[in-house]
Amino acid sequence: MKKAVIIASVASMIDLFNMENIKILKSEGYEVDVVANFSNGSTTSKKRVDEFKVELESMGIKVFNLPIPRNIFNLIDIFSSLKELIEIMNVNNYSLMHCHSPIGGVVARLASQLSKSKNRMATIYTAHGFHFFKGAPIVNWFIYYPVEKWLARYTDTLITINKEDYSRAKRKFKAKRVEYVPGVGIDLKKFNSVEVDRYLKHKELGLPKGAFVVLSVGELNKNKNHEVVIRAIAKIDNPDIHYIVCGEGQLKGYLRDLSEELGIKNRVHLLGFRNDIPEICKIADLFAFPSYREGLSVALMEAMANGLPAVCSNIRGNSDLIEDGKGGYLVEPGDVEGFTKCIKGLIEDSRLRSEFGDFNHKKIEHYSIENVLKEMEEIYFD
Repeated sequence: MKKAVIIASVASMIDLFNMENIKILKSEGYEVDVVANFSNGSTTSKKRVDEFKVELESMGIKVFNLPIPRNIFNLIDIFSSLKELIEIMNVNNYSLMHCHSPIGGVVARLASQLSKSKNRMATIYTAHGFHFFKGAPIVNWFIYYPVEKWLARYTDTLITINKEDYSRAKRKFKAKRVEYVPGVGIDLKKFNSVEVDRYLKHKELGLPKGAFVVLSVGELNKNKNHEVVIRAIAKIDNPDIHYIVCGEGQLKGYLRDLSEELGIKNRVHLLGFRNDIPEICKIADLFAFPSYREGLSVALMEAMANGLPAVCSNIRGNSDLIEDGKGGYLVEPGDVEGFTKCIKGLIEDSRLRSEFGDFNHKKIEHYSIENVLKEMEEIYFD
């Protein structure tokens, strides 16, 4: 039987973004294994990671837990993971490998070169947003760019998910094949079919009747930059505005303290990991997305699928999705005044919110799961 392996730094990367790829491979007769860190680093809860592992095993998928870190300076775990992965490849003789995330991609491609597998293994790497991009810190270019450029020559297919990354990889890297795929795909039917009792959902989430809901989805970390939206809402000084953030992360305490310091603690709701994002989107009025770095955000695509207007950071990936002045506004990530102005303007103009939301809902059709899966099938089996 043909064997394939899906590799990522953390389990949540596979849970959230790769299950459809696994289904494609299994439908073509592949036995599929999964390699990731199931112990630490996932963006979902520990409970969800444990559930996911059971789900994979119930599908007949073998799971390997490696200590792949998310920090490139954690060399001990990187080398430990590399050694273990080489042994896994030697034993299993995969004919196809699809790897994800910067460190997971490095470990996987190095292991494929160092293993003594009997089979010639097709190597596919999806870059979910290079760490080097226009405006990125110089240290990112110094560390990540040469590594990615070097490893590209050992990559049969390099998949990019935004136009800036695709253009750079096509011009600068020597992968055998460079492809652009519009993200991981959005199940538009799932979002179009959701019905929510707005009053009951408000009550469940602790929102008062008549609240204007600003929503963000993403890890509570420095990159996701939720702080700028909290500061913007404090400046608007409208007691009806409530800010919902769905996601786990190390900055939870800091963001809670900041909200209290700015006098809006009761209007900032840090909900943690949620599995009802489509329902929450239905009761939101505006999506705020102030990240410093994105590849092509699933959270933003989901908001667009729900017909939400957006105020986003003006960065690669976000600018692929949101057209400034048509589906929302693009603002520099650190510009609190800019976010304040744009959020306030949309709060005060319901007609404009509706126009922006309708525009986003139509545009997102290009990013549907059906379109993405067709392209992935061609990449896997062409």
